[in-house]
Amino acid sequence: MQVSLSRRLAAEAVGTALLLAAVVGSGIMAERLAGSDGALALLANTIATGAALVALILAFGPLSGAHLNPAVTLAQAVREGTPAREAAAYVAAQLAGAFLGVLAAHVMFGEPLLAASTHARSTPAEAASEVVATFGLLTVIFGCARGPAGMAPFAVGAYITAAYWFTASTSFANPAVTLARAATDTFTGIRPADTPAFLAAQLAGAVLATALFRWLDATPERKEAA
Repeated sequence: MQVSLSRRLAAEAVGTALLLAAVVGSGIMAERLAGSDGALALLANTIATGAALVALILAFGPLSGAHLNPAVTLAQAVREGTPAREAAAYVAAQLAGAFLGVLAAHVMFGEPLLAASTHARSTPAEAASEVVATFGLLTVIFGCARGPAGMAPFAVGAYITAAYWFTASTSFANPAVTLARAATDTFTGIRPADTPAFLAAQLAGAVLATALFRWLDATPERKEAA
């Protein structure tokens, strides 16, 4: 049965809100418990984020596709010819949900409702990392679309868990996440001034992944030797 657009948008908003609540909330909890041990705090934040992603994609995938990410929505729109109005509505729902998730995390941990982050993430290495992180995320999603049904949530969760550690930026790979994390002056924050470079890098990564799979999808499969 086709799910109505309004219900799909609600799923995207709620799913993205819960994702940000997990990212920001686990970051606050990790920092409070780990103290000055940054590696331990990042590990805790990583595990919570990866686990939440798997659960949320499983829960909301059948309803909206569980994009939870404007980069995914825009890339899918290019690949599948999604109407621009529908793609824009998805992005708006994701952005609204992301900020609601930050608010929820702040309420749960007694933080100010919104606070501009002072966490600098301004190096070229971090911006380059976002190209790699987003390219890899889209590559995993597009690649899993050819594989066994039901594997994508686990692959996405595993990739983001790994990318937290192999990228200098800790793998935001999501424009909605980036903008919302500029509104939290906690462990997972990013200075508002640093968000444009991250957004541009994420867009570049999404474009590269989309171009790669457009080429791969157009490549005839080799015939097996008789």
